[in-house]
Amino acid sequence: MSLDRSYAAVLRPVRAGNGFEEALEQILQVVRLGLVPGGERLPAERELAERLGISRVTLREVLKVLQDQGLVESRRGRYGGTFVRPRPEAAGENELRRRVEGVDVEDALRFREALEVGAAGLCAAHGLGAEQADRLRAALAGTHDAPLAEYRRRDTLLHLTLAELSGSPSLAAQYAAVRAGINDLLDCIPLLVRNLEHSQRQHTALVEAVLDGDADGAREMMREHCAGTAALLRGFLT
Repeated sequence: MSLDRSYAAVLRPVRAGNGFEEALEQILQVVRLGLVPGGERLPAERELAERLGISRVTLREVLKVLQDQGLVESRRGRYGGTFVRPRPEAAGENELRRRVEGVDVEDALRFREALEVGAAGLCAAHGLGAEQADRLRAALAGTHDAPLAEYRRRDTLLHLTLAELSGSPSLAAQYAAVRAGINDLLDCIPLLVRNLEHSQRQHTALVEAVLDGDADGAREMMREHCAGTAALLRGFLT
């Protein structure tokens, strides 16, 4: 699996002095965001090392940590490499409560809303080129076609695409970080078909507003969409 644009918001050159730590953080985000589905291979070591600006030795140390944590596994042979281990099914409310200990959920949700609303408004206000618009439509179509087990990953990809198309790499990087944390919480609750149908209607309206250049409409729809996710999490935490 080679690097493509879906990684742009997450993988970037690390700063000198913290290469190991920052590379670990970024590859953890790739795994937690579901950019590589469970059972599939991470990009080749050479590509990852070049993208992150680190040595292959440092990268292997990072991958060893992820393997020790049970997040990836190494396979040898012609079709070998580092593979993401499948994530467990929804872990339940008890695990959700454990994960939120020491986490300011309200702060994370508000920060996510600020970033997402801003990204949607920027995309609509500045307009998208033909290739960018096609990417956004393809990301939306991916959520419509997704089997239930794949839905959350493709939903994440749609939102990451919007963040990247905002034209602000800083915004995209911050969004990737906060979304990874929220995904850890969402993984503890079941996928509700009625909620997904509602989300899909919002996604469609959001993309239409962006492509129509309706910045106010895009911001309002994204605000409403984020509020739905927040309400769902609060409901399981109450």
